[in-house]
Amino acid sequence: MSEAPVVSDDNGLVEVTEGEWAGWWRWQGDPFEERAGPFYEKELDDGTMVTAFRGEPRHMNGAGFMHGGCLMTFADSAIFTIAREAMGGSHGVTLHLGADFLDPARVGQLIEARGEVVRAGGKTVFVQGLVTADGQPVLRLDGIIRKISGRRD
Repeated sequence: MSEAPVVSDDNGLVEVTEGEWAGWWRWQGDPFEERAGPFYEKELDDGTMVTAFRGEPRHMNGAGFMHGGCLMTFADSAIFTIAREAMGGSHGVTLHLGADFLDPARVGQLIEARGEVVRAGGKTVFVQGLVTADGQPVLRLDGIIRKISGRRD
């Protein structure tokens, strides 16, 4: 499993300080995302949010291409990164995640997602984006996030 040094042992968004991902941030304390990823994110100078990971053998299917479920897991994570500002500090759940698979991704490729908030109002945020592998489009996505408050136990 990929491990990256971080500045804190606390749960939440932590900065990576060493290696390929130095200067990026990642979520710590989300067991599923840590196993599937980890996925990294940062804000670019123009305010655009980008999220990324490097394709590893464990992300591939039997044909040697990135498993569609891996790309969808990444897309689900990416919509929240893209919508960070629109979420205003709220937690949220995915109401809808749609995707068109455009091309296969392979081991070693840099997988990135960028996008935009199409509409945000009240408790609903609509996002669209594109996932690329070494700059080539591999997945077009659209998602709807529902803001939630509190915890459901």
